[in-house]
Amino acid sequence: MTVIVRDFRPGDAAAVVRVRRATIPYSVTTEESLHFTVRSANPAAKYRMLVAEDGGEVIGMSHVGLAYDSAEPGQSRVNPHVHPDYTGRGVGSAILRAAEEHLAAEGATTAFGWVNDEPASLAFAARRGYSPLRTARFQRLDLAGATLPEPLRLPAGCAVATAADFTDDPRALFEADAEATADEPGDVNTNLDDYEDWLNNVWHHPCLDRRLSTLVVADGRIAAFALVHTDRATTYLSAMTGTLREHRGRGLAKAAKADSLRRARAAGYTDAFTNNDAHNEPMLAVNRWFGYQVSASEVRHVRELT
Repeated sequence: MTVIVRDFRPGDAAAVVRVRRATIPYSVTTEESLHFTVRSANPAAKYRMLVAEDGGEVIGMSHVGLAYDSAEPGQSRVNPHVHPDYTGRGVGSAILRAAEEHLAAEGATTAFGWVNDEPASLAFAARRGYSPLRTARFQRLDLAGATLPEPLRLPAGCAVATAADFTDDPRALFEADAEATADEPGDVNTNLDDYEDWLNNVWHHPCLDRRLSTLVVADGRIAAFALVHTDRATTYLSAMTGTLREHRGRGLAKAAKADSLRRARAAGYTDAFTNNDAHNEPMLAVNRWFGYQVSASEVRHVRELT
């Protein structure tokens, strides 16, 4: 077996989708989204999508880049994925080695990555010098068979809208996303302070379904939102759910998500996924209320590169 690690090429898209769907089926990956990720990457990220091939067959991949949107310099991200048929043969090590060399050359001092919460993957991370930090829970809802709640009554002055209603000027959604993201649990603090970058990477993302992304508007301003990614076929993924600080504790995020899920089922989606930090009890409680069940876990790991 001769493994070659190289940069993604347009013709790799279908094979990379197969790898990702085999390793993280609770995510949404399409060929279009892969091309978009490479094309729209911020230059400051020094981003590369690495693929591993053997005999011309793509059997692994990784997103690699600097955390340019963090206030702390030197942080980076790497997430190797190897098709289950090829694990234990050095493919992950080859990808990770190439990724770390690239990141270190671009000034990274710390690398963060998510690792599947199962013995072989955790042991691989430990052998490579990565230490565990925290856990995230992936949850699945059988959208076709679930009993969804009736539309929730909103407080006076609140109304439901969709992201599609903000197509002409999405800046208000950017500002809401920035505030909610700043309060998300995590080990890499993210500052959403570049509107153009947000437009390029969030608003124009091909998996963002603006029709199914629900907003709750209070007195004309966004108070809560549930952004959604779909594969335009059967799979629905909660990309970001948040409530602005002054409106928390009013059930608005729950109302936004309830509306979005009901419309997603009406549109023919059958599987809904979401992901929460294991310590984000408010959102975990909301998702349990909807009937989501934990389907997988990942453990955040870190390694100092210098």
